[in-house]
Amino acid sequence: MDLDQLNETAIAMTAPGKGILAADESTSTIKKRFDTIGLTSTADSRRDWREMLFRTQPAMSEYVSGVILFDETIRQTAADGTPLTKLITDAGCIPGIKVDAGAKPLAGSPGETVTEGLDGLRSRLEEYYKLGARFAKWRAVIDVGRGGDDSLPSPYCINVNMHALARYAALCQEANIVPIVEPEVLMDGDHTIERCYEVTEFALKRLYAELFEQGVVLEGTVLKPNMVIAGAKCSDQATREEVAAMTVQCLLNTVPAAVPGIAFLSGGQSDEDATAHLSLMNEGYNLPWPLTFSYGRALQAAPLKAWNGSDVAAGQRAFNHRARMNSLAALGQWRSELESEAA
Repeated sequence: MDLDQLNETAIAMTAPGKGILAADESTSTIKKRFDTIGLTSTADSRRDWREMLFRTQPAMSEYVSGVILFDETIRQTAADGTPLTKLITDAGCIPGIKVDAGAKPLAGSPGETVTEGLDGLRSRLEEYYKLGARFAKWRAVIDVGRGGDDSLPSPYCINVNMHALARYAALCQEANIVPIVEPEVLMDGDHTIERCYEVTEFALKRLYAELFEQGVVLEGTVLKPNMVIAGAKCSDQATREEVAAMTVQCLLNTVPAAVPGIAFLSGGQSDEDATAHLSLMNEGYNLPWPLTFSYGRALQAAPLKAWNGSDVAAGQRAFNHRARMNSLAALGQWRSELESEAA
């Protein structure tokens, strides 16, 4: 393990004003997104979509630090034969890779899941490193009970998921790949923001206990958490300021200062809410780690609609705009009136 290399990469991933583009949608997920614009999902259409994003300037050079890729994508070449990973590195960004095999039903706990993918991970990481990946991502999914049911998530579910995250992280560092550890408390359902805080705090405490137990060096990691936010179906939605304040408090209570950076997932928030919450946190608080973004849909929804399968210029304008808005948010400088500016 080369700790200096890992730390250098982790710091670059969360550099000031830059964030991570999550372009690691599975084939089934990207098909659903293409369905919204009436585009058939094929290897070529998926390649064309991602190539359009990776060639976008100034977004890729100025606002994006790294790109999380799917297994298919890290092996693909652009229409002109250039490896997609080279488009990323030529823009000054770092290629990364999703390595988990998805959330599967958790034995003995109906309604809960555990993320799988540890089998054969060591050899896969070795291959991904040769293909250019310098960081990886593993997502643990934590669902919150509905209708006031506080029995979910169970401590069992959180414990096994955090244990798996730490095992993944240790294997990544062995391969000189920075692990993004992503414990996502879902915003589906009707739970309050206070319940989200409670679950997120417990999950993060268990995560860092497991990382310590398994010898993961925190200086070579990046955290990708959810924001503390009420469930989408909750009748009492918190203000943006409340989301920022409670998220910051939760992180201060749980995340060691040794962590080089935190890159939030958007988790189903609207594009503008995800940007606004991030900006408020950076503007209003003096924190021991940089806070930035690792967004998928919140960076891609507008460009996908504008691209519509063929309009590269329109798609790139939309991507430049969303990337710039989130770059400003990572600096605490976003303002809502900027959203109306021409992209």
